[in-house]
Amino acid sequence: MLAVPAKIARCKEIVMCSPPDKNGNIAAEILYTASVCGVTTIFKVGGIQAIATMTFGTECIPKVYKIFGPGNQYVTLAKQHATKYGVAIDMPAGPSELLVLADESAEPEFIAADLLSQAEHGVDSQVVLVALSRNTLRQVEKQVSKQMESLPRREIVKKVMDHSKLIYTDSKVKAIDFVNDYAPEHLIIATKDNDIFVDRIENAGSVFLGVYTPESAGDYASGTNHTLPTNGFSKVFSGVNLDSFQKSITFQKISKEGLKNIGETIETMAESEGLQAHRNAVSIRLKKLTHGN
Repeated sequence: MLAVPAKIARCKEIVMCSPPDKNGNIAAEILYTASVCGVTTIFKVGGIQAIATMTFGTECIPKVYKIFGPGNQYVTLAKQHATKYGVAIDMPAGPSELLVLADESAEPEFIAADLLSQAEHGVDSQVVLVALSRNTLRQVEKQVSKQMESLPRREIVKKVMDHSKLIYTDSKVKAIDFVNDYAPEHLIIATKDNDIFVDRIENAGSVFLGVYTPESAGDYASGTNHTLPTNGFSKVFSGVNLDSFQKSITFQKISKEGLKNIGETIETMAESEGLQAHRNAVSIRLKKLTHGN
């Protein structure tokens, strides 16, 4: 989700940092995938240590131009700190979060599974259900309790669910306002008329529509990029895309006739700002064009 758009954007070098296991190895699956996706260099380091090394550079790890990728709250803070040292980042992409908007047509079993799939990321994950049906809310709550008991990471899941929110409202307007204010990283809309909500959603990292579109599909296979803004930052940031790996340079060339057309405007604006040298840079050219000396 990061190497592929970087390769399409023709980045000359794609560096990946990944923490090794207790034996000092990186999983074969990760190495193979990195090779297929075009990663050029891999370093065995993770966490805030990786952010620091890529920000400043070391004897063996080069300083990079951009640092992309999600992480825990410490990694997110380290990335934000890195921007003070001339390194660009994708966005604040911290602990994972999911908001599900559901009505009476939703499948409680599916919704519960979606909430739990985000909860197992870590104890600082956030999951929220906004239900337009009291019965749906109650059924989801029952399914959450039932399904979590069979999960290998149930201790983590239980801690997350302890601070999760299951909210009921009978107002579609209030539900939409809540979603836009919360600005979730992941938003699942499971209602009988999704278009009503889709047309009014302004803030979300990635939106999953319908009962057969689980968030975990976005993690692994559906094709959208899954490095997304969290903690309300989808109000001002988009998820990673091809543009994230590119920058623009503007070029301009003004003809003699063009400078005659806009020259007076430039002179007037420069003078109004008290920038006489700016005005002169145009005036001497206009004089040359008019008088030839």
